Amino acid sequence: MKLIQSFSVDHNRIVPGIFTSRVDNLGDYSVTTYDIRLKKPNREPVIDVAAMHSLEHLVATYLRNNPDWQDEVIYWGPMGCLTGFYLILKGSRAPQELYGLMLGAFKSVLEATEVPGTAPENCGHYLMHDLEMAKWYAGEFAAYLEANAGNSDIFEYPRTERLVTEDGQHFYDS
Repeated sequence: MKLIQSFSVDHNRIVPGIFTSRVDNLGDYSVTTYDIRLKKPNREPVIDVAAMHSLEHLVATYLRNNPDWQDEVIYWGPMGCLTGFYLILKGSRAPQELYGLMLGAFKSVLEATEVPGTAPENCGHYLMHDLEMAKWYAGEFAAYLEANAGNSDIFEYPRTERLVTEDGQHFYDS
């Protein structure tokens, strides 16, 4: 079975940042999935579940209300590994073009006084939110982005080459 594209990223070397995960051409248009990585996989504690849920609500609300980007946003949601989020946008842009958007989104969390959409009729687990921890993670990521704006590592995935022998055995370079 073919390994999916996101599993070809070397998770032992990835750092927090904004990465192109995949581009899907759908005939007349394309959509791009971006990896918005807040934590180093397998090396840092993952994001607290309640804070992750709050970040999902807060950043989704920011993105879908941003007049420059709202028509491009298809999806914003958490990664199963709890180290970051996926952002799916119409079209295809370099990750560097999303820098200002992501910095603004995470800084906006710092100003939040409530998490939108947390009533029982709006949310599937409305009690599982933590605004204060969401602010902490947002502040940490925003500061990281600002400190590393000129570092290409926050925009380029480290890849793992998988060598396959004639009999199908896999070997890894990392």
